[in-house]
Amino acid sequence: MPGPRLLPLAAGVLAAAAAFAEDAAPGKGIYTCTTPDGRKLTGDRPIPECTSREQRVLNADGSQRATLPPFLSPEERAAKEAADRRAAAERVAQQDAMRRDRTLMLRYPNEAAHERARHAAMDDANKAMKLSERRIQDLAAERKPLLEEAEFYKGRPLPAKLKQAMDANDASIEAQHVLIDNQKAELVRLNARFDAELARLKKLWAGAPPGSLPPIAETPAATPSPAPKR
Repeated sequence: MPGPRLLPLAAGVLAAAAAFAEDAAPGKGIYTCTTPDGRKLTGDRPIPECTSREQRVLNADGSQRATLPPFLSPEERAAKEAADRRAAAERVAQQDAMRRDRTLMLRYPNEAAHERARHAAMDDANKAMKLSERRIQDLAAERKPLLEEAEFYKGRPLPAKLKQAMDANDASIEAQHVLIDNQKAELVRLNARFDAELARLKKLWAGAPPGSLPPIAETPAATPSPAPKR
C-alpha cells in the first residue's frame, strides 16, 4: 500500500501515462515491462510498478506500437533537460569543428599552399615595419636643422616654437618605434598560428577525420606596446 506522500506522485504518473496512451495510435494497447526486481508484467494500461522504467506498448498481434518512457520527477526532468542541452551543445561544437577542418583543408590542399599564405601574411607585417623605419629616417632628417638651431641657445631656454617642434619630433619617433615593436610581436603571433595550423593540417592530410583533433589554441593578437624610453 503506497504511503500518502506517494499517492500524488502515482496519480501524476498515471495521468501522464493516460495522456501518452491517448496520443498513441488508435486501438487498445498492451503494456509490458520488467520491474526493477526482474518481474515481467503485462497489462491493458500503463503499469504503475514500472513508472521508473520504460514500458513497451504492443498491438494485439504482438508488434510494437510505441514506447512509454520512464516517468521523471521534476528534479529528474530538470537534470535530463540540462544533460540534453549539454549534449546538443557538444554536437554543435563537433559539427563546427568538422566544418572548420574541412574549410582549412579546402583553403590549404597542400603544404606549398599553406607556406604561400604564411609568406603573404608575413610580408604585410614586414612592409609595415619598413614603412616605420623609413619614417624614422625622415624624422631624423627633420630633427637635424632643429638641433642646429638649438645650438644657438646653449645655456638658455629654447624658444617655445622650437621646443614644441623638437617635442613633436621626439613623440613621432617614439610612436614609430612602438609600431615597429608591435609588428615584431605580430610576426611572432603569425608564425605561431601558421605553425599550429600546419601541424593540424599534416594530421588531416594523413587521414585524421575532420573534427577529431583538439582545437587550435587561439593566439592572442599583439597588443599595442607602451612607448619605450630610448
